[in-house]
Amino acid sequence: MVGAIRIHHTGGPEVMKFEQVDLPPPGPGEVRVRHTAIGLNYIDTYFRSGLYKAPSLPFTPGNEGAGEVEAVGPHVEGFHAGDRVAYATSLGSYAEARNVPANVLVHVPAAIDDRTAAAMMLKGMTAQYLVKHTHAVKPGDVILVQAAAGGVGLLLCQWAHALGATVIGTVGSKAKAELALANGADHVILYKDEDFVHRVKEITSGKMCDVVYDGVGQATYPASLDCLKPFGLWVSFGNASGAITNFDLLSLSQKGSLYATRPTLFTHTSTREKLVATANDLFEAVLTGALKIPVHQTYALKDAAKAHKDLESRATTGSTLLLP
Repeated sequence: MVGAIRIHHTGGPEVMKFEQVDLPPPGPGEVRVRHTAIGLNYIDTYFRSGLYKAPSLPFTPGNEGAGEVEAVGPHVEGFHAGDRVAYATSLGSYAEARNVPANVLVHVPAAIDDRTAAAMMLKGMTAQYLVKHTHAVKPGDVILVQAAAGGVGLLLCQWAHALGATVIGTVGSKAKAELALANGADHVILYKDEDFVHRVKEITSGKMCDVVYDGVGQATYPASLDCLKPFGLWVSFGNASGAITNFDLLSLSQKGSLYATRPTLFTHTSTREKLVATANDLFEAVLTGALKIPVHQTYALKDAAKAHKDLESRATTGSTLLLP
C-alpha cells in the first residue's frame, strides 16, 4: 500500500483525497518509481475539474515527478533499480510511489537534484518547445509573455532572453514584476493597473510583437492579438483563467494576417526520440546556467488541495512541489 491522492468525481480542490492504495508489481514495459518530489502544474487542475477528461474514475492526478527506480518490469531496457529518473506527461504522479511506462522516463544528470528535476520536466520542456519549435526565438525578436512570473513564464523569460529576444512580461503585482525582471524580462507590465496593449505599443514604439506566449486564456483573449505586428504569432498554450470559447478565426485577418496555434507538450514528446531530445536540450540549458529552475513553494503531498487553491488564486510564483 502507498499513499496517493485520489479523485472519485471531478470538481474543486476539495475532491482530492489522500488515500492508501494497492501498488502491484510493475507490468511489462513499466518501472516502479519511489517519488522524492512531485511537480505541480496548471494542467493538473484541468484534469481535477473535468476540463480535461481522465481515462477513468477514480484516478490519481499529476503529470510530473522525480525519484528512484525501485523495480523494473518485464521487457524494460535501460533502467535499473537505484537509477534516478524523472518524467512528465504521465497521469498519476500524486503518489508516494507508482508504476510508470518506461518510455516516458529519462535519467536525471548527477548535477541536477531531485527537487529541481521534479520542478523542471513539464514546465521546462514546455518552454523548450515554445522557444525552439513553436517559434524559433532569435536575436531581435520582441516577445510578450503573459503571466511572466508563473512556472512556465519565468522559464520563457530566461530562455528567450538567452536567445537574444527582447522580453516583455505581464504580471499581477510589483513583487512579481521584480521576479520577472530578475529572470530575463526586459520590461514588465502590471496588467491590473495598466492596459497591457497600450503599454506594449509604447514599449515597442508602435512596432508591436513577433510572438505572444499566452498561458492565461480567457482573460487575455482577444487583447493578446492586438499586441502582435502583422504576420505575428499568437501561441495559446494554457487556460489559467478559463478556456477560450469564443475564438474568432476572421479576426486573424482583420488584425494583420496573424497566425495562431494551440500546441501541447504531449505532441512534442510523442516519440521516445522527441522526448529524449527535448529533455536533453532542457538539461543542457540548466547545466550551463542559461536556465535556473525557481522552486518557490513546497507542500506535503497530503496537502495537494491547498496547493491547488493557492495555484488557482495566483498566490504562487515559479515552480511548486508536492513532497511525499
